Amino acid sequence: MTENKAHGEIELVIITGMSGAGRTVAMQSFEDLGFYCIDNLPPELLATFLDLMTKSENKMRRIAAVMDTRGGDLFDSLIGALDDVRQIDGVSSRILFLDADDETLVRRYKETRRSHPLAAGRLPLDGIQKERLLLSDIKGRARSIYNTSNLKPRELREKIMSEFSTSEDVNFTVNFISFGFKHGMPIDADVVFDVRFLPNPFYLPELKAKTGLEKEVADYVLKWSDTKMLIDKLTDLFKFLIPQYKNEGKSQVVIAFGCTGGQHRSVTLAEYFGTKFEDEYRTFITHKDIEKRKG
Repeated sequence: MTENKAHGEIELVIITGMSGAGRTVAMQSFEDLGFYCIDNLPPELLATFLDLMTKSENKMRRIAAVMDTRGGDLFDSLIGALDDVRQIDGVSSRILFLDADDETLVRRYKETRRSHPLAAGRLPLDGIQKERLLLSDIKGRARSIYNTSNLKPRELREKIMSEFSTSEDVNFTVNFISFGFKHGMPIDADVVFDVRFLPNPFYLPELKAKTGLEKEVADYVLKWSDTKMLIDKLTDLFKFLIPQYKNEGKSQVVIAFGCTGGQHRSVTLAEYFGTKFEDEYRTFITHKDIEKRKG
């Protein structure tokens, strides 16, 4: 994990390296860690941008900037730009260099049918060798060098999360959602549970106008033996399932509960599990359709 920074200090990570070595996956990983990410920033603008950030009152204190050979001649000025950054008070910087062997890079370019940015119509290997020479000085300055030749995208994400996260679970969240089937299923759910088989408080006059956020409704939904059995089985399932999503390198898992209108049963269960797992994970609870009551 990254070391603690002084209060208010800007942490800058320059992501660079060989084209095809995984810069896109790296930038997505830093975004999941809460970094403000900039793709292909001209080096001449780096010091100006950071100077503005040090004087700003906004909360962008962790920045990751991708800089690569797409910038053409501008990339030649990166060494000078990094020297300028070191003169800015309140900024700590480091370079993450992504590398891979020539054979791997050629294979990746052939698989994607893309041309190398420095090949200029020639063979991919020509561009790769030219780029490797161009980046040799930057690689020498890098504090972290990852060779991704034998890394899957998930494994690259895990390396970045391990080195740059500030706490164990800052990059992973569990979202519990309630919804009503008559309003449509949430499109971003990873797992959906239909709880319409449970007794429905809607048919009790004293509970019809209430929601699962209120104790009377929650007590009614949770008192049934079917509900208790469901909770026991889902608790075991979630204890197995959630770590699998985390180990796969996902930044979040979305678990949805659906009932007819999204007012009673689904709300109760989303609240129950969101509270149950809040000590183990960073959890969020969303009630998609709780405000859509009609009549």
